[in-house]
Amino acid sequence: MTPQPAAAAKTERLLNLVIALLSTRRPLTKTQLRTAVPQYHQTASDEAFDRMFERDKDELRELGIPLVTALVAAAYDDELGYRIDRREYQLPEISFEPREVAALALAGRVWSHASLAAPARAALAKLAAAGVELDDSSLVGIEPRVRTTEPSFDAVRRAVAERREVTFGYRRADGQAATRRLQPWGMTQWRGRWYVTGLDHDRGAERVFRLGRIDGAVRAVGERAAYEIPEGHIPKVAVSTSVPAFVDQPPAVLRLRTGAGNTLRRRARTVGEVDDTWVQIDVDYRNIDSLAQEVAGFGPDVVVEAPDTLRDAVVRLLAAARDRHTGVAAHPGGMP
Repeated sequence: MTPQPAAAAKTERLLNLVIALLSTRRPLTKTQLRTAVPQYHQTASDEAFDRMFERDKDELRELGIPLVTALVAAAYDDELGYRIDRREYQLPEISFEPREVAALALAGRVWSHASLAAPARAALAKLAAAGVELDDSSLVGIEPRVRTTEPSFDAVRRAVAERREVTFGYRRADGQAATRRLQPWGMTQWRGRWYVTGLDHDRGAERVFRLGRIDGAVRAVGERAAYEIPEGHIPKVAVSTSVPAFVDQPPAVLRLRTGAGNTLRRRARTVGEVDDTWVQIDVDYRNIDSLAQEVAGFGPDVVVEAPDTLRDAVVRLLAAARDRHTGVAAHPGGMP
């Protein structure tokens, strides 16, 4: 198993501690917390656990989490326990306007992966086994969601963090595909899309690659910490000077099943009935990959009539989704 970077391991440990402290209505002793939080259970000695726990308590308080100390029970007046004051921790009731709800829904399509769900379940299972009364309602809202719509995002992010060379298939804007070998230096978002910057070994120069155009798996081909990132390299600057400006182009022609594709229908320049089941619309767009992802999300209810490049992009996305769910691809979007 590949060891986690120190920062990621610390974040996971603190999250497990928060979950444990929120999952009970009574204070938990250090012994119970050491059993419930996997990282505490793995410490080499009582002294190592005590030092780690004291640091973590200070860290939670610095983050603004209301950690309080209280007696566990009257019969054990010399034993202290710990809990989170839920009245201070929880947010007040929040209401959203319709436009705010739409923005949140859009954000949810981009960030939609519970990356720490397994450790959270393990912590709760150990608490239950120890006889702690769980309060599942307190867990709502603390599980982070970090995934983008690009399947290659996680693999590229790890490669950047580990300074590890990778290879991947890449499709250019004109549709031509080739295998590229990259020394990744950084990642950034520009005009709603994610990019990776770095040294392209095939070109022998710095290049920028859009994650949405990476085909198939991103595979590691080098050792960790194999290179140094050039001093002063700023990914956003590299991307902003490399990505061409938007150009006007003919609208996309789409066929929509009745009652489907309403977000596309609202942006349509024209709408015409084809028959009792289908309507045809044309839609302006700036980014073909973004439109392809939106169209693919409607499955068989939206069909691309033109242009061919958009139709091909939608077919690739649907084929990749099929492969991920049927297990055809061995390592979709990930490194071995």
